[in-house]
Amino acid sequence: MTEAQFIPKPYTSLPESGTVSWNSPSNIALVKYWGKHGEQLPKNASISFTLSNCLTTTKLIYQRENTNTFNFEVFLDGKRELGFEPKILKFFERVEVYLPFLKQFSFKIETSNSFPHSSGIASSASGMSALACCLVDMERSMCDTEMTEEFFKQKASFLARLGSGSACRSIEGDLIVWGEHKDIEGSSDLFGIKYPYPVHENFKNYCDTILLVDKGEKQVSSTVGHNLMHEHPFAEQRFQQANNNLEKLKSVLERGNLSEFINIVESEALSLHAMMLTSMPYFILMKPATLEIINKIWAFRKKHKSNLCFTLDAGANVHVLYPANEKVMVRKFIENDLSVNCKNGEFIHDHSGNGSEKI
Repeated sequence: MTEAQFIPKPYTSLPESGTVSWNSPSNIALVKYWGKHGEQLPKNASISFTLSNCLTTTKLIYQRENTNTFNFEVFLDGKRELGFEPKILKFFERVEVYLPFLKQFSFKIETSNSFPHSSGIASSASGMSALACCLVDMERSMCDTEMTEEFFKQKASFLARLGSGSACRSIEGDLIVWGEHKDIEGSSDLFGIKYPYPVHENFKNYCDTILLVDKGEKQVSSTVGHNLMHEHPFAEQRFQQANNNLEKLKSVLERGNLSEFINIVESEALSLHAMMLTSMPYFILMKPATLEIINKIWAFRKKHKSNLCFTLDAGANVHVLYPANEKVMVRKFIENDLSVNCKNGEFIHDHSGNGSEKI
């Protein structure tokens, strides 16, 4: 598909007012994307588990109002959140060609997260995907031809990407690929797709416990971090490494090879942080507690022959990944041994999920 296929035909009617609400989860990348080009396009393909419990609920309230400008307000947990509005404005400017009704309505965007605010969990993926679903849901009521479910998901993912790159991986679940890859049929830089190949039972209902090591503001924004890849001396090798790892994951996911899954996932996490350690300017996003948790995970895995592993986003928090059949043992370890390394002992149990859902 091309971008032009998401530009709608003239609408048959515009409603006077209405409300639409969606839930959308966050996701955790197994193979990371770090570095982009053009308008929110990835320099390498990535694959992620869509989560279930860490989600954003967004209600879009709209009123017909031809002001020839973008007219909206954003509320977080019932309170006006002016800090979010510049990002939403930029999003509306990017997507207007694909949603030409935007200047014909005033919007009230009410949003809330199931996870603690400023917890260090990326809310842009869940927030932007929830908003994208609301807008496409609103649009399909204006079209004279029925919008298929497949096209709805593609357009919602396409629009979410223009708000936050990784948001395009939150529309569906449980394994989502974003970025064109020669070995993944149907893969695209424009939107995420459901992983199209067989997946072993070992990877069904996969568990993810997020250890909240640092709940402050990001030391470096995702936009700044991605931009640092433009002049990075190891950028091309990193893009090739990620694409190679995604290729390797195909047989791993099909055969249920947990040990090789662990090798790829942990290597990807450390490679992501290595790119920030070696950029200019450079950043250390891990905290001492992050490293202590990683060493405890390695020791536990060796001692108990467990299949738990870790991954990291661009921050200090640790995602502990483990198969569903080890839930009792691993969660006991987390609660007894790893929680002491979390800020205020906080962590969130989650698992792979199915993506966005209309309320």
